[in-house]
Amino acid sequence: MGIALIWSIITILVRWIFSKRRGAISYDSSDQTALYIRMLGACVIFKQLFSRDVRVRSQVGFEPERRGSHPYLGVDFRTLHSRAESAGSIPARRIRRLFSFQRHLLSSRLLRGAPHLNPLHILDEDYCGQAKCMLEKVGSWNFDIFLFDRLTNGNSLVFLTFHLLSQYGLIELFQLDMVKVRRFLVLVQEDYHNQNPYHNAVHAADVTQAMHCYLREPKLAQSLTSFDILLGLLAAATHDLDHPGVNQPFLIKTNHYLAALYRNTSVLENHHWRSAVGLLRETELFSHLPAEDSLSIERQLGSLILATDISRQNEYLSRFRTHLDENDLNLGNASHRHFVLQMALKCADICNPCRPWELSKQWSEKVTEEFFHQGDIEKKLKLEISPLCDSEANTIASVQIGFMTYVVEPLFAEWARFSDTRLSQTMLGHLGLNKASWSTMEPEASGSSEDGESDPARSSEEPSSRALTQGSPES
Repeated sequence: MGIALIWSIITILVRWIFSKRRGAISYDSSDQTALYIRMLGACVIFKQLFSRDVRVRSQVGFEPERRGSHPYLGVDFRTLHSRAESAGSIPARRIRRLFSFQRHLLSSRLLRGAPHLNPLHILDEDYCGQAKCMLEKVGSWNFDIFLFDRLTNGNSLVFLTFHLLSQYGLIELFQLDMVKVRRFLVLVQEDYHNQNPYHNAVHAADVTQAMHCYLREPKLAQSLTSFDILLGLLAAATHDLDHPGVNQPFLIKTNHYLAALYRNTSVLENHHWRSAVGLLRETELFSHLPAEDSLSIERQLGSLILATDISRQNEYLSRFRTHLDENDLNLGNASHRHFVLQMALKCADICNPCRPWELSKQWSEKVTEEFFHQGDIEKKLKLEISPLCDSEANTIASVQIGFMTYVVEPLFAEWARFSDTRLSQTMLGHLGLNKASWSTMEPEASGSSEDGESDPARSSEEPSSRALTQGSPES
């Protein structure tokens, strides 16, 4: 009887949400610019049921449904990186759900100012207390986002971003509705694919925390406006929204509908941006602002997210280097401040090699796992294997050494020229130590470089191959 009642409630809830939330992909007829409006009509419960249905269907031999003109029916991004669930994991999942439910009740009561009535919150409150203690040191470069995510039961992006918005006084300053802010952040977190080893909500939370560290640097703290800070935090939180766990070349060569929609140009970055705009409009987060201000926020948010396109790395780096050489960056100028925000977000997006080894190593393993999984899919589909995605030809160490050498070091060297602070020197110090640690695990690479026997052709290719794959939204 109890189960039947629960299913009846779920059915009614899903039907109600379908009637209230509708959307589609549309085009602006004035300039044919594709505007991705989030495909509405899904809620957390429905998404969980749907993904479970996909797993069951795949286990019994059903092909995933065709999407658009996608010719590779065997590729379903909803389950691309999912793992088989063991029977032993069920009790743990139930416990986590209980904890999550208790956290929801606790936060709701705190928001209403109501006293604690349920003794079940006691154990759960201990986790919340530890998370709050961690947030007191959210500006530390050693911040352990993995631990914080565990303490918040997988809600690190929501908790951390909400805390930062409050800490900077942005909710009060921009008169944001706290319920809308909370709903927006929950939807953002839900739209990340947590089955992705790397491009998931924890990565977004990590980038947001790094962005906060950069915003506190003296040059930025003295010149950035509250509007700049709001844009920076929102861009960091949404910069990889709805990432499918594969890179842009994969989408292009499989004729994915997103590649056609954005004409093979910054495909994933455009998708992340349009997805974020869809959520902003759905939650009406800025509906109280003048229409032109809301549109300005959307445009500048897009400018920041599009800057994370790693294939344009040299373009941004050259411009940054030119500004520093000519010493003409004027942070009193709005366009110059915006450019610095773009560079800060680019640094935050690929800062993993600059973290302490214990954190950096975990990120390296996760991103390489995602690469290699894509390579396995490409082998299965008899496609050309993307650079760095072949597990038989690459190792974690070789991938990381190349990425650090050709992408990370040049960017952070210029950032240190711009902001020569203790944090910049700390990041460069960790980068050098981490690179040395990976080098000890890759004796052949270090030996060949010492003997001067490295292949010049391969060396010339490595920067572009790294630029196409690692550490950014198009990965």
